[in-house]
Amino acid sequence: MDYLPDHNSRYKDVDYWDERYKTEQCYDWLGCFSKFQHLLENYVKKEDSILILGCGNSSMSGDMYSAGYHSITNIDYSSVCISSMSARYSDCPSMTWHQMDVSQLSFPDASFDVILEKATLDSIMVEEKTPWEVSPQTACFIHKALTEISRCLKPGGRFVSVTFANPLFRKRLYARTEYNWSIKKYSYGEGFQYFVYVMTKGEELSPEDAALEKKLREDTKSPPTTITTTQNEDKEDYLSNIDL
Repeated sequence: MDYLPDHNSRYKDVDYWDERYKTEQCYDWLGCFSKFQHLLENYVKKEDSILILGCGNSSMSGDMYSAGYHSITNIDYSSVCISSMSARYSDCPSMTWHQMDVSQLSFPDASFDVILEKATLDSIMVEEKTPWEVSPQTACFIHKALTEISRCLKPGGRFVSVTFANPLFRKRLYARTEYNWSIKKYSYGEGFQYFVYVMTKGEELSPEDAALEKKLREDTKSPPTTITTTQNEDKEDYLSNIDL
């Protein structure tokens, strides 16, 4: 079955994902867990409580569980996905699955040591036409999601974002004092790079990132923005279809 939609907007449609998850067994955007495990091991402890956003049918949750990370909560807005993945990993008793919107998390404040997303925020921004300007609707949604993520992190907790987007664009999104976190950037991949951003709750922005936030606030023509396009090894590359 060909899972590539006719238009990027379909990636934001839960009906598209429900239909896809009925037949597709597994797909890993940005590579499997082993590709960036060496980076996560520096920030994620085996005993940490972990929330995975937009889990999809990726093998990442199962791979992390096998690696010893057992306190994992997974959410996705597709009920078909959650039902399928819950059944698939029914032998992992401390790993739970919930249908939920990333911008409206139903967890109490300070619930998790680590919140992890891999290409989930990328998929939200598939209709953006330029990496320099994001639509008000998308900007609002992303801000709500990041606010919720910050709220649900414990003091000292880490938000880990695995993405296509290089620092020129993605730091513009994350560098906001109100989220109350610092930002560190790493990369992985051969021939091209994917990026891993680690935001630590309760730490201040670096002088560089604080200056970036100030500049963005002063320049109303350059709001916090979106992802850049790169060639990559994924067979399904929705980013290459963005009209720039």
